[in-house]
Amino acid sequence: MSDLKEMKQLLFEELEHIVKTTSNLIAKISAEDWDYKPAHNMRSLQELVHHLVSVPAADLLILQENSEEQIRELEASIAADGGDKDKLMAWMNRGLADVKSYMSGLTDEEFMQKKTKPFYLEHGSTQAKWLIEIVTHAQHHRAQMFNYLKAQGYEVNMFDLY
Repeated sequence: MSDLKEMKQLLFEELEHIVKTTSNLIAKISAEDWDYKPAHNMRSLQELVHHLVSVPAADLLILQENSEEQIRELEASIAADGGDKDKLMAWMNRGLADVKSYMSGLTDEEFMQKKTKPFYLEHGSTQAKWLIEIVTHAQHHRAQMFNYLKAQGYEVNMFDLY
């Protein structure tokens, strides 16, 4: 296996791990806590979970240069599932599968050189950078959700992340 393919595989494995641990954390959430907000200017737990499970699919749509409207449609579809944990995790798993399929279909040259531009920026990024962005974006919001749960008194610890 080439070094580049191996690095891509490691990023896939990390994203798979994030999806798995996210699922485990979401499973712990009690229905009465969906409205919890650490501060008035922050997302509720449910809004955060909706955003987190959308990350792979939404970021893929963004890197594929889809419009803001298309991203909002995806987010609305996810929000329509409310607190249905199985449906929410199905969204994240489908997004993961789609990211892996897209990135695996790129040649090494496309992965390293092809730049795409999101609707909200004037410059583009390579597909390799986008894959790193998807992993770090999901990891960021998983950590945020972990902190929400910790603040609510849930029994969570570092082993829930690793």
